[in-house]
Amino acid sequence: MSRLPAPLRRWLRPRRLIGLCLAGLLLVAVLVGGSVGWVRVRAHGHLYYSAASAPTAPVALVFGAEVYPDGAPSPFLTGRLELARQLFVAGKVRALLVTGDHRQWRYDEPDAMRAWLVDHGVPMDRIVTDYAGFDSYQSCARAKRIFGVHKALVVSQDFHVPRATALCRSVGIDADGVGDTGQHHWDAYPRNWVREQLADVKAIYSMVVQPDPEFLGRREHGVDRAVR
Repeated sequence: MSRLPAPLRRWLRPRRLIGLCLAGLLLVAVLVGGSVGWVRVRAHGHLYYSAASAPTAPVALVFGAEVYPDGAPSPFLTGRLELARQLFVAGKVRALLVTGDHRQWRYDEPDAMRAWLVDHGVPMDRIVTDYAGFDSYQSCARAKRIFGVHKALVVSQDFHVPRATALCRSVGIDADGVGDTGQHHWDAYPRNWVREQLADVKAIYSMVVQPDPEFLGRREHGVDRAVR
């Protein structure tokens, strides 16, 4: 330490280091807290937590989540799919757009979601798949720009649905969110809840900058046909 320049030695004093660490933590807290607050404001008045209380829309946008190697949906994804099925059976939506990750050939969320829905009574011709929904923002942007969705119910877990709803509304979709509250697996729920708060920071960037999705392409008419 004695060989370091005097100005640097002053900055490395324990009291200064503690002050810098506290200031950094405060900055992070303000950034995350402000982002969470902004997302909640954008989604306020558009969140529901059961199929019975949800409004109607032409289509439900169902967000993907982990799929196991055997093709079975994880418990969180199963909760989303069951809620989407209830919305369809109740006549709240006429079609389901399932969006998720199929970046690698051996990992396919949308087809696993469609298979589960068909196995549980949803007609195949009412389900549309988006294979390039690599994150929440891209799923919303592609729903609007590729599939022509203008009004939708956004279906996800209760901790994710505010961000998903805010993102979809930011790209011009008249979106209401419906959150699943029945999949509180206490080994995974706290970790996912914390990660969701941090993800709100990225969501603010996406809402402000409106970047292009990783994959665009020609206009798809699957949702139009399924709704009709």
